[in-house]
Amino acid sequence: MALSILGATGSIGRQTLDVAAHLGTEVCALAAGRRARELEEAARRFRPRLAVLYDEAAAAELKIRLADTETKVLSGMGGLLEAASMEEADTVLAAMSGAVGLRPALRALEAGKKLALANKETLVCAGQLVTALAKEKNAPLLPVDSEHSAIFQCLQGGGEVRRILLTASGGPFRTWSREQLRTATKEDALRHPNWSMGPKITVDSATLMNKGLEFIEAMWLFGLSPEKITVLVHPQSVVHSAVEFADGAVIAQLGTPDMRLPIQLALTWPERKPSPAPALDLTKTSPLSFEEPDLERFPCLKLAMECARHAGTADCAVMNAANEEAVGAFLRGQIGFMQIYSLTAEALEKLSGLPGGSLEEIVAADEAARRQLKACLSSIS
Repeated sequence: MALSILGATGSIGRQTLDVAAHLGTEVCALAAGRRARELEEAARRFRPRLAVLYDEAAAAELKIRLADTETKVLSGMGGLLEAASMEEADTVLAAMSGAVGLRPALRALEAGKKLALANKETLVCAGQLVTALAKEKNAPLLPVDSEHSAIFQCLQGGGEVRRILLTASGGPFRTWSREQLRTATKEDALRHPNWSMGPKITVDSATLMNKGLEFIEAMWLFGLSPEKITVLVHPQSVVHSAVEFADGAVIAQLGTPDMRLPIQLALTWPERKPSPAPALDLTKTSPLSFEEPDLERFPCLKLAMECARHAGTADCAVMNAANEEAVGAFLRGQIGFMQIYSLTAEALEKLSGLPGGSLEEIVAADEAARRQLKACLSSIS
């Protein structure tokens, strides 16, 4: 196996490099956004043929840093597309955060690569396009998210599905009141109880928008209607998700909350190999509990579940882009925690119903949502 990693300096990318080192996997391309020093370190460790930074200035710096190596350095979307489709790679791990990962994911499938997908925005924005292309090219599409990996594993035995049970930890604010949530700080939101992730996805986990995005992702990955997906809050993060079959039997996948497990499975499937992650010790696991999510306290989840029902429009892409901009503003200290929802909902209300049947329409909707959100932010400041 030869691997191309898109998003190599993020949380998933770094853990993928750990898995690649553990497996002895060849890494032929590394790509990231703008972290030149981190990508240089990874390139010197794995000696890929190609290194890409989306940011032009950062790529120029990386080219100087790697001048004494044989690694070719590229930049921009063109570089990402080359990393996603280079002939030497048979597997592409897509972990770039945000909508920027959509085009490279499509290019990887177009080239017939096995796509290990950790960028949920790809399916949120363009699920119909992505799944149709994977089918057309007979390109394997394997989930990396722990929940979708769990569902994928539970489905291997076959059988009629009654519903899937998509679990959520509940994030750092699971027990907070609405009054408390209004005063939540960036530091509070980034203090996830179970998982170590990047700042954007950690904030999304705090609002439960992350679970909403995963709700939409699950629809496309497994060909299910929204009515067949149930979200359950499971604070222990031991049951990564489950499937309920027509006869009432429920099959669940359990494991430690370590992303190296689903990453490795996506890379090695259908084989299972020893993992660097610790095994689950059931004798030391606390009691497992489940509860329904509170959609009043966490309206981002409700918003995403509603968007999931608007097939044929670009509503999901609009919501995703607006949320991405709002989370960025929260992390910069421009807005409060509860404004992430209100600004995203406002953008969606103004732009709802835009066509989303083609990549061009999806990109246009994404750009419109970002303009709308930035205009709202300007009026606030």
